[in-house]
Amino acid sequence: MSNFCFDCRLMRRFTFIASAFLLLSISAIAQEDTTKIQALNEVVVNATRASVKSGMAFTTIGKQTIEKQNLGQDIPFLLNQTPSVVVTSDAGAGVGYTGIRIRGTDPTRINVTLNGVPFNDSESQGVFWVNMPDIASSVASIQIQRGVGTSTNGAGAFGASINVNTLQYEPEAYGEINTSYGSFNTFKTNVMASTGLMENHFVIDARLSKITSDGWVERASSDLKSFYLSGGYYKNDNFVRLNVFSGQERTYQSWYGVPESLANGDQAGIQSFVDRNYIDDKFKSRMLAAGRKFNWYDYENEVDNYQQDHYQLITSFKLGDHWRLNPTLHYTYGRGYYEQFKDGESYSDYGLEDIIIGSETISETDLVRRKWLDNHFYGGVWSLEYDPKTKVNVTIGGAMSRYEGEHFGEVVWSQFTPEGAKDHRWYENVGVKNDFNVYAKSIYQFNSKFNSFIDLQVRAVSLDINGTIDTRANTDVSTNFTFFNPKVGLNYDFSAKSSLYGSFAVGNKEPSRQDFVDNVANPPQHENLQDLELGFRFMEKDQLFEANFFHMNYKNQLVLTGNVNDVGEAIRVNVPKSFRTGLELQYGKNLGKMWKIAANGTISANKIVNFEETIVSYDSSPNIVNQFENTAISFSPDLIAGGVISFLPVSGLEFSILPKYVGKQYLDNTSNDARSLDAFFVNNLNVIYEFKSRGFKKTSLSLLVNNLFNVQYEPNGYTYSYNYEGTITENFVYPQAGINFLAALKIRF
Repeated sequence: MSNFCFDCRLMRRFTFIASAFLLLSISAIAQEDTTKIQALNEVVVNATRASVKSGMAFTTIGKQTIEKQNLGQDIPFLLNQTPSVVVTSDAGAGVGYTGIRIRGTDPTRINVTLNGVPFNDSESQGVFWVNMPDIASSVASIQIQRGVGTSTNGAGAFGASINVNTLQYEPEAYGEINTSYGSFNTFKTNVMASTGLMENHFVIDARLSKITSDGWVERASSDLKSFYLSGGYYKNDNFVRLNVFSGQERTYQSWYGVPESLANGDQAGIQSFVDRNYIDDKFKSRMLAAGRKFNWYDYENEVDNYQQDHYQLITSFKLGDHWRLNPTLHYTYGRGYYEQFKDGESYSDYGLEDIIIGSETISETDLVRRKWLDNHFYGGVWSLEYDPKTKVNVTIGGAMSRYEGEHFGEVVWSQFTPEGAKDHRWYENVGVKNDFNVYAKSIYQFNSKFNSFIDLQVRAVSLDINGTIDTRANTDVSTNFTFFNPKVGLNYDFSAKSSLYGSFAVGNKEPSRQDFVDNVANPPQHENLQDLELGFRFMEKDQLFEANFFHMNYKNQLVLTGNVNDVGEAIRVNVPKSFRTGLELQYGKNLGKMWKIAANGTISANKIVNFEETIVSYDSSPNIVNQFENTAISFSPDLIAGGVISFLPVSGLEFSILPKYVGKQYLDNTSNDARSLDAFFVNNLNVIYEFKSRGFKKTSLSLLVNNLFNVQYEPNGYTYSYNYEGTITENFVYPQAGINFLAALKIRF
């Protein structure tokens, strides 16, 4: 009841502020005369986006490009052909839990904003795209910034940023139905509609979506639902827009991965794995029958069940001839749990008394538990732009937010139920994080060819954790960080088509909640990144070429140690020095009216100068400590390449081949080939046919064939080693589906 009341207070507070803000905004807007809606939809996100004058590496993807592949897979898979990107799917087919790495940078270091509002989880700093099913259908554009990038809002801006804009505008009313079906009973349907611009001022957009899939991996099913509702009022150079959207996911867990020997069909390796893990014949038979599709979990309700609601009040006002103010209020409410079956658990581990029946004492039981998260995230972001249409342009902005997250665990069933077990919580803790930043950016045009860019940000973060974690250990953390993140850039235009640019940027990042929980006795330090980018761009109507050199120098980067905590999660520690350096190349050209080609490639070296590996001993011997020099950073391939080859034989019909190559990836930081993922090369086929039919504005048929040549590959995995009468290494991988398809029908009326 207390949680419910707290939620009500927050909602009433948000609704009151938003309503008052909305009324004041409409009153101010009503004084204007003309409409300039198309440009207005971009001004909110422009404050945190890069431009050709910023001296940084970025890629912007428009709505039309996104729509071509948006048949049900998550956003990471829609970004797969952009430079330096590697994507993965737990279920093997791009639906459910998915992930993305950029330049080897993992999701906890990729800052994601949605209309300028932070989307990274404040505590883990990760991005869970599964919480926003089918958000791609409401996206107008996405910009990926590689490296530190420009100043943005929220955590995670430490190697890459993904800036998502949903503020699209349709001048005319429409209705649209999208339906797709494919392999593994993957089914997506959505209904979209817009009023168009009513009375030259009002617009309402809506979407209702459902995606289901059995998954390629055993039992890796997904049941995803979402809606998006947006209402806007536009007048002259001003607008007010309220976005309300929500996602609900129920995903069967497939987080454990597959033993590498099983994925490779290595019979001797499988037997060795079975023997040392004391696996019985029945379980072994199930493993062998499933092969690469094996899922460790077989409890029928081993699910992740979570809902996340978002509210955004977005506004933009022109203040005189040269000033524009863009304030936004936001609130996100998330709640849910993942359920687990556990066998042979000790009552004492859950704070419960043993059961005594006659002369027998029962101290262990099979049980079902739920680990809950109930959180609130709210605050505001803003930017103030000054553009006198002369040599200088200035943007001042920032954000303030607060996260309140309650973590607790409940035993919902046990084979033998002791007294006091009903509604018993075996752990409970609360995390509170406050995040504040302010930045100032300026572009100064020295002359018609040469400009400079400067971006200065101050960010302050406080984190407090109180209570017990799932091991029932007390965890009390209270820490504060203040960061200064400067960026400078230069751009020289040789002509209207070609330019040379360079930038130097500094990023600082606080450790995640889990880093503190795992290292209470020796708290982790914050990370520092110095990023140098040098590039050349050539752009004309039918051709693009870009070369970008980067050197990312890290101080105290948090990397995997090879050690694990009490619940088997990998522990990270700071390493003093590490770096990523490489060259990104892009080329695109229209070869007449019928052929288009685009290609990108990244060649890089990713090293830790000095690394210490700890191998835990489970016998009487001491832990093994190994020292390494200039060793490779995990999940950072030396070569990544992608592209598109398109053939347009007749109007409305397009065939595209999408190749992707990813080089060898190491699972840890020891450069040990026995702990690595093989390089892979896969191709997808995309066919689109658009035509007009009577009674409809547009109709299209699409076919997406993934992994066209049925390649066996694994883009993700993990490893751990331990010493028990010798060093033993266990590798687990996440195999992706072989050849599979999605077919779609779109009707707009």
